[in-house]
Amino acid sequence: MRILISNDDGIYSPGLAALARVAGSLGDVRIVAPDVEQSSMGHAITASRPLSYRRTPIQGFEAYRVNGTPADCVALGAYNWDRVDVVLSGINLGSNLGNSIWHSGTLAAAKQAALLGLRGIALSAPVLSGEPDFALLEPYVKRVLELLVHDASLPLVNVNFPEQPRGICWTRQSVRHYDGKVVPGEDPMGRKHYWFTVVPIEEAEPGTDRRAVEEGYVSITPLRLDLTDEERLATARRQHPLAETSFQLAAISSQSDKKPTTEN
Repeated sequence: MRILISNDDGIYSPGLAALARVAGSLGDVRIVAPDVEQSSMGHAITASRPLSYRRTPIQGFEAYRVNGTPADCVALGAYNWDRVDVVLSGINLGSNLGNSIWHSGTLAAAKQAALLGLRGIALSAPVLSGEPDFALLEPYVKRVLELLVHDASLPLVNVNFPEQPRGICWTRQSVRHYDGKVVPGEDPMGRKHYWFTVVPIEEAEPGTDRRAVEEGYVSITPLRLDLTDEERLATARRQHPLAETSFQLAAISSQSDKKPTTEN
């Protein structure tokens, strides 16, 4: 098995090395990661300049650094290494729970894999009282990888570890509202700058990734690339009829045919 590993914390992140050590027992590992930190970069790609791809061996693993985003790294890694089976992203220094999925560079690397027809698994751990204890997390990382890396039915998965795990569970994404705040300040030269912060308004919902991690469980959340809200799309079509094209009508018919039937 060929396992491509990337992240958004950069090529020298301890979480990247920890993940490679565990993954190395499951297959052939190659690392392709950003040359500098790219946290919260989201799914940005570099289209206005060329990218470099430089060999940088790490702890005995074949590794390359890229002057680009996490998505760039996965695209280049898959291009330069044929027949990649699965892409792992992480272990991120900081959780990627709930709404953070939208802007996470860690998730973007896994999503890029899915966009390329590969499988992507993002893994993150909280940074509360210092660097995560990767030795403590290692047995859970191994169990999660053994569960997921061979499962072709799960093309895109988000995994979050608590500080001290006591179990593993399947979850859905938490969707909480946040109070976004802009905090102004000044640098030493008296020039204005701003920090953007968010404060959750609601508590984590039962069955979600955030609630699981809060209660000490490793959270495994299957994701998908299709963001279409099928229920609201159907409602909008009923309430606001528009001229449907032939391919749209065919799609609607196809969806109706897939609905389960009840046999007497």
